[in-house]
Amino acid sequence: MLKLDRREFLIGGAAALAASASASAVPASKLAQRRPGFGAAATLWDLQADPRLGEAISTYCTQVVPVLELKWPMLRPNAHTFNFERADAILDFARDNDLTMRGHTLAWYHDIPDWTKQIKDTKGVERAYVDHIGTVVSYYKDKLTSWDVVNEPIPDNPKKITDRRDTFWTQHLGSNWIPLAFRTAAAADPFVKLAINEYDIESAKDSFIAKRAAYRNLIMDLLDRGVPLHAVGLQSHLHAELEIDTHGLAEFVTELRSWGLDVLVTELDVDDQKLTGSPAERDAIVAKRVNDLLTAVSTSGPVRSILTWGLSDRYSWINGTFARADKQPNRPLPLDGEFKPKPFMDVISKFTRDA
Repeated sequence: MLKLDRREFLIGGAAALAASASASAVPASKLAQRRPGFGAAATLWDLQADPRLGEAISTYCTQVVPVLELKWPMLRPNAHTFNFERADAILDFARDNDLTMRGHTLAWYHDIPDWTKQIKDTKGVERAYVDHIGTVVSYYKDKLTSWDVVNEPIPDNPKKITDRRDTFWTQHLGSNWIPLAFRTAAAADPFVKLAINEYDIESAKDSFIAKRAAYRNLIMDLLDRGVPLHAVGLQSHLHAELEIDTHGLAEFVTELRSWGLDVLVTELDVDDQKLTGSPAERDAIVAKRVNDLLTAVSTSGPVRSILTWGLSDRYSWINGTFARADKQPNRPLPLDGEFKPKPFMDVISKFTRDA
């Protein structure tokens, strides 16, 4: 039997997090500082460990997205159990601070739990897949604003526009794994916004242009097949040494909007590992990349949802993944390691003024 009922938090600090957030209403002075449509990703661990993070999110943001808590390994430890407690704690934090929350992610080639890989027959994989998506979306029905339904379906160096990433899901479900995810999610919650999400399409580098073309082809194919796709996510994990292809990106976004799709910036940050110079010089280049990205994306209309993948440099995945040769920390996010705003935040403020 599926364990769907909310249980008393057994995770250290979760109850304290919810209690401290709900103890007082968000003051009007703080609400006035928020950037409309701006949000950040966070883990429950970081929110519990550092009150400054929750304070910063509630000061600058209007929305939040869990980094890990809605992914399969943490949410689904085995075939018979759904553990919603950690994601619920972030949802409670959002509600207590007058924030909205979006969901990430229902179907991804990565982070597939071992128990799923033990299923050998196609019908069994499909049952687990549909059961997971339907159960999770139903549980959060009317609670979230949007879902990243399918995450990163395009390979990094597609040779042709019809290329799709080879995944556990494609090996068992074929090309239907993508439309099946969207149709299952839409049946579970007909009103939530459903998005597809991808990275490395922003520069003029050949591999990025090829990936953008394959992404476009997939989106067009899904729409032609009547798949309930409402939004396109541009992850925007930018590389500071690469300039933004402002013309190509603006054309791409304009076309998506002409098809009736929303365009969301979903995981914005800037890897500055290859930049030299002082922190101030690096920050200026990072801010320019963000400005160029958002200028291109907003050419055909305002960007009403911009999320950074973290808010403070102190809690960024980039520092643990792309270490700088000079041993200095990366500076990928709007706030530095001491939660002070950088030029990156000035750019966010500029593009969220009229969101």
